Amino acid sequence: MERLERLILIPVVLAAVGGCTLVGGPSPDATVPSPEGVPEGRPQAEPASRGGNMAEYEQSGRRYRVLDSSSGYDERGVASWYGEAFHGRPTSSGEPFDMHALSAAHRTLPLPAWVRVTNLSNGRSLLLRVNDRGPFADPGRRIIDVSYSAAVRLGIVETGTAPVRVQAVEPWQSRVR
Repeated sequence: MERLERLILIPVVLAAVGGCTLVGGPSPDATVPSPEGVPEGRPQAEPASRGGNMAEYEQSGRRYRVLDSSSGYDERGVASWYGEAFHGRPTSSGEPFDMHALSAAHRTLPLPAWVRVTNLSNGRSLLLRVNDRGPFADPGRRIIDVSYSAAVRLGIVETGTAPVRVQAVEPWQSRVR
């Protein structure tokens, strides 16, 4: 019995030392990309999402109307960010939220849409793919939620929020096709 235990124990120890979990695959720390290393997306035409593109919806007692098109959208307001608490959960478009991707949540842009977000405090700017709905906290001021990696790159993580300009970029997205 002692020999069998050693035969089982040796591969387990080697796997653990090698950075693998007991269920297989790399350990979580080995696969987390540095926010600075995540490449900025390239806007491209995509079909309208089957989820999240209703004409109107209600959230926390407020009614929102989804824009028919992202064309011409340009707004200034406050950005906030979201991360670990939502990581892996479905977005409004149905995709899993990835806090390490360069993505965003917006209350009224068609999904998916591409936007340029510029932090007005430091001038940093980034192209983001909008694939979720939000922010719903402080809707009178906040106009966009960005992923953790986007917040790091834009310099928002430490402060939690920042004044931003959000501009939709081509190709324009329509709510329905």
